[in-house]
Amino acid sequence: MRPGGEARAVRPKPVTVDWLFRAGAHYLERYASSAENLRRVLARKVERRVATHEEPPDETARAAHAAMIEEALGRFTELKLIDDASFAESKLRSLRRAGASSRQAQAKLAAKGVDRQTVAEVVAGDETSEREAAHRYASRRRLGPHRTREREERRERDVAAMMRAGFGYADAKAAIDGLPDEAE
Repeated sequence: MRPGGEARAVRPKPVTVDWLFRAGAHYLERYASSAENLRRVLARKVERRVATHEEPPDETARAAHAAMIEEALGRFTELKLIDDASFAESKLRSLRRAGASSRQAQAKLAAKGVDRQTVAEVVAGDETSEREAAHRYASRRRLGPHRTREREERRERDVAAMMRAGFGYADAKAAIDGLPDEAE
């Protein structure tokens, strides 16, 4: 409040490339990201900042904001802070370690904005077998042999849960019935 009692009007801050770069750098400090995912994050930040303005932006302002986002992304790419291939590799390793099926991992990578070709290349280089991932998923979710009670009564439900997670019937059945992993 000012001495006369009236509140000072808060002037909305403009969207600049430097602000977008700082916002993107802050995001990348906390999370790994693909270029498309960072583009979405920055677009949401721009929308929130522009929402504080009294009038909505016109098409030329939106185009200018999109160009600023692309410029900031270009700087991140030059500095090698964004690399979709390495992001996809590390994300895939993490997902497979947690027991995600190949299908589920591909869908999650696509949702993060990694293009199909990069996803296909990364999945082709994956050394984790589906059966191994199925065993990890069953262990993590406490399905099948990892269930403490009602194991036989819940067998069909457990197999169905594994299949909904993207595993084939043979891999789901092997994990639920406690059959050894083919790699062992």
